[in-house]
Amino acid sequence: QVQLVESGGGLVQAGGSLRLSCAASRNIFAINAMGWYRQTPGNQRELVAAITNGGSTNYTDSVKGRFTISSNNAKNTVYLQMNSLKPEDTAVYYCNINGQYLNYRGWQDFDSWGQGTQVTVSS
Repeated sequence: QVQLVESGGGLVQAGGSLRLSCAASRNIFAINAMGWYRQTPGNQRELVAAITNGGSTNYTDSVKGRFTISSNNAKNTVYLQMNSLKPEDTAVYYCNINGQYLNYRGWQDFDSWGQGTQVTVSS
């Protein structure tokens, strides 16, 4: 399987910035899409931003113009640059990558999640 390791969360004041990173544990032959989700207590996990293997991106309306998703496929890493943070951005952020990797059994599909990183924005 493919494990994802997240980093970059923390506590920041409103208006500040954070950059989240998510790296895959093994070489990935093909990436279909990478995304960042967030979840607050009692609520469902929601998509924040996604990027396809072709570089197309989409964002939830509340973060458009403030967040930027990017990837370095050579490093099997996806990033989320978060600027102008607001208290309502406070959540646990999860990365997701799906694609295929090659092992001795052949091509394997995967859809993996990171462990989650807490982002807290104080007012």
